[in-house]
Amino acid sequence: MKPHSLLLTSFSVLLCGTVAMPILAKEGTKAPPKAQAVSPAEEGAARLRSLQIESGKIVFVGHIAAGEQPARIVVNLLLQPAKGSNIKVEAWLPDGDKWNGRFIGLGNGGSAGKINPDSLAGPLSQGFAVATTDMGTAPNSDSGIGNREVWKDFGYRATHLMTVAAKDLIKAYYGKAPEYSYFNGGSTGGQQALQEAQRYPEDYDGIVANVPAHCRTPLHAYFLWNDQILRACPFTEKQEKAVIAAGNEYMASRELPQTAGKMVSDPRCTAQDIEAVIALARTKDATLTDQHADAMRKLFSGPKHAVTGERIFCGIPFGADFKSAHGHLYLFQWVFGKEKDLTTIDFGKDIDTYTAELAPYLNAENADLSAFEARGGKILMITGSADSVVPYHATLDYYERVVEHFGSVEKAQSFARLYFVPGMAHGPGPGINKLPSMLKLVMDWREKNAAPGKIQAQRIVDGRTAIEIPLYPYPAKAAVDAATGGKGFVEVAGPRGGVERVAERFRGKAAE
Repeated sequence: MKPHSLLLTSFSVLLCGTVAMPILAKEGTKAPPKAQAVSPAEEGAARLRSLQIESGKIVFVGHIAAGEQPARIVVNLLLQPAKGSNIKVEAWLPDGDKWNGRFIGLGNGGSAGKINPDSLAGPLSQGFAVATTDMGTAPNSDSGIGNREVWKDFGYRATHLMTVAAKDLIKAYYGKAPEYSYFNGGSTGGQQALQEAQRYPEDYDGIVANVPAHCRTPLHAYFLWNDQILRACPFTEKQEKAVIAAGNEYMASRELPQTAGKMVSDPRCTAQDIEAVIALARTKDATLTDQHADAMRKLFSGPKHAVTGERIFCGIPFGADFKSAHGHLYLFQWVFGKEKDLTTIDFGKDIDTYTAELAPYLNAENADLSAFEARGGKILMITGSADSVVPYHATLDYYERVVEHFGSVEKAQSFARLYFVPGMAHGPGPGINKLPSMLKLVMDWREKNAAPGKIQAQRIVDGRTAIEIPLYPYPAKAAVDAATGGKGFVEVAGPRGGVERVAERFRGKAAE
């Protein structure tokens, strides 16, 4: 990690203890200069430099004056809890008079391996002390090949150690611990979020897990499954558009009038639905062959164990694209090596080996959140109906298992809520152009006991038309309010479950 160089304030050590003896100044001579007062930032930086970090060290401390971003202390850490582990952490601490008393840990994405300083700018500008980590996978995902310590770091350890170290920095700099601590992450960051709630319930008071890749090893088995199918039977862009359109059209009768034919808000389906969508797609594009039909059947159904038939993961949702649903195969290289021909990996013995090696470290599948709930923790999960990178299935089923553990939807919703966002792909962005701040919702829930209910999402279709969609905590959903002539919405009970559960042995049991 290179030290920050812009506008760095140098910190000097103030030497005291001058000899008290009279000095007669000659006429015209200058009086000795007065000692400069040490600023609070300088004092705080000195404390940080001398701070001892468990299993690591501080490699840089610097103060950056206010500019485009508020003034802040930047701290870079290197954590090495075991041989073969190299975790980088960056923390930004606003000047004391700008700190809001809270800490935010930020998630990473993909295979991580780097820190994006821009991600810290938003929380800093709102007064948060904020930190993030490269999850120990620098310089790239090859760092995990055959390295079990990197598996642990990427799975759970880096995020926890980042959190512990950041809180130590905060206490040393401000003289007190944060009043509240929050975690906010999506995709891989969502995996980090759920690992924190499950393994380290004391770390955070509130957690946002956006499109969480928590069912990690089955998810990457889904990527490999799709990759092998699409290599053998590619789809052109035109063909893929026809398949997406067929999904939207076939599911239109189950949609609100405002979204019918434009998206698939709830892609839960049956084998019969899959056959119907395949048939409709072939009427839309005559170039879709029998081979394409067989490929679609496998893509929509998802991977099963080649020997036992057990569910490994579910398939690509109707209305979602194919091109984002494959690749990301580095986890197989971690287990089988860089030279392994990934097209030869089978969904029998090879998947068993892969699962046994990685699942205990990477998967965040423990539905027992009782320790997190008991300390007053709150968690919001968000998943999108059109996400083919991290499909909704596993998150919806995880929430159902939390409900089962706590005995009722009402009990689960007292501290954990799931929002199912219609038409959203891999997080808010193109398509879903506006969602409320989930971080603010979880903060208000934790600090003010204001549990989130209905929220509004804005969906842009055809590049110009905005559709306002009310969202309710799962399993509730929006329905047309007849009293408003079909222009308004009401909350109604929605269906529960409806996805095939990933077999327990592929989810794995957490190990240290």
